[in-house]
Amino acid sequence: MTPLAHYLILSGLLFSIGLAGVLVRRNILVVFMCLEMMLSAANISLVAFSRAQGTEGVPVYDAQVLALFIVAVAAAEVAIGLALIVAMFRSCRSVDSASLNTLKD
Repeated sequence: MTPLAHYLILSGLLFSIGLAGVLVRRNILVVFMCLEMMLSAANISLVAFSRAQGTEGVPVYDAQVLALFIVAVAAAEVAIGLALIVAMFRSCRSVDSASLNTLKD
């Protein structure tokens, strides 16, 4: 069985990569994907802690249910976020965040 530390290191690495992508990149699609990567990292740590807290090999399912809710919210976020990105592209002809600094038409 893989120790909890390996899952937490993987989760921390994914979260760090996602955070760096959000802070450094200017393309809104890449920023959006990095946000999803950060949510996935949180899900990995939730499930890892849920498996580690179990007794006699039976996991505690509370955190796994919370991870399922996070996946459902992320799916709704993807649908709304991509619709907003498509609308921005149609109006500005760019998905670069630097070109979206004004609110005029």
